[in-house]
Amino acid sequence: MHFPDSSTMTPPLNPDIAAAQLLIQNVSKVYYGRQTWVDKLLKQTSQDFVAIADINLQIASNTFVSIIGPSGCGKSTLLNIIAGLLRPSTGSIILNGEPIKGPGPDRGVVFQNYALMPWMNVAENLRFAIETVYPNMPLVQQKSIVHEYIDLVGLSGAEHKHPHELSGGMKQRVGIARALAINPEILLMDEPFGALDALTRGFLQDEVARIWEQQRKTVILITHSIEEALLLSDQIVMMTRGPAAKIAEVLNIPFPRPRKREELDQYSHYHELKAALEQHLSRETRAVEEARIRRK
Repeated sequence: MHFPDSSTMTPPLNPDIAAAQLLIQNVSKVYYGRQTWVDKLLKQTSQDFVAIADINLQIASNTFVSIIGPSGCGKSTLLNIIAGLLRPSTGSIILNGEPIKGPGPDRGVVFQNYALMPWMNVAENLRFAIETVYPNMPLVQQKSIVHEYIDLVGLSGAEHKHPHELSGGMKQRVGIARALAINPEILLMDEPFGALDALTRGFLQDEVARIWEQQRKTVILITHSIEEALLLSDQIVMMTRGPAAKIAEVLNIPFPRPRKREELDQYSHYHELKAALEQHLSRETRAVEEARIRRK
């Protein structure tokens, strides 16, 4: 792959790992197959599936990182391992010098499907998350935090609405507010805008950029959108196709902040970076399709 400038590319693992807030070392995830009675009858062995293999990456504090790659390349698997929802088969993930062994309040997660409690209104969804993480926090302080983050995502006036009364974009803003209300060190976002229409998606991208400028949290975003990654990211992690997906390259995005969507294509190297990302996704997706055809 040809890149416009070596200054826009970093290796998957920087030798200077001491400054990394999040350190991913030699992480692989294998789903081990089970041998069914049919397999035994036909004397077939079970098949293991290697989702990701030998992932090495370090992420500095207050960095916005997007992970991009073809469908089935293990992006969500890697995010779930970072979240502590999955255990790696090999390797380790270190956050601030401590190994991740499970879910924790230092990581907030925003899901694509919103994952809101349908019987709770907006304020109650946020307060439930806060109570779960900080059970001894006084009610007055809980309410203050709820109000602060509802206001942050622009939902003031909708505090008492239930999820079925909200649009998709509003639901996702609740999800973002809920994840931030527990004050995590890292915000993990798994294709949070994938189910939204283009107009709502663009609006929420701008909202996330605004919130990031205010909060400066470390963010890891899973996305299929090249434009979204270029708009929001400091770094873009490009993954190869699965199975046994790896990191192909890590791109540094040199565009100044705050960024304006309408000026993005005027930044130096924008078109070269976009073309490189498109070529990578096209090549990896084509290889996936060719492999599928061969299996038929």
